Amino acid sequence: MIVFVPKDVAKNTGSKYLGVLVAAKYARELNALPLEAAPEPGREKLTTRALGAQTGGDIEFRLINRRKKGL
Repeated sequence: MIVFVPKDVAKNTGSKYLGVLVAAKYARELNALPLEAAPEPGREKLTTRALGAQTGGDIEFRLINRRKKGL
């Protein structure tokens, strides 16, 4: 079992909460891929692979400000 420390998760994003959100979104993207296209199928859970990729700096992301409703 691999353990990810909040300090490691926050290293590439600046916030442990943002790091977990980025990893969760990446895990959803991995889940949407066909089994043949997914990297290393069946070895680790998707969340473990996503957190590993996030802490390793393999995921590129950008934040987009949402428009406020009613303006």
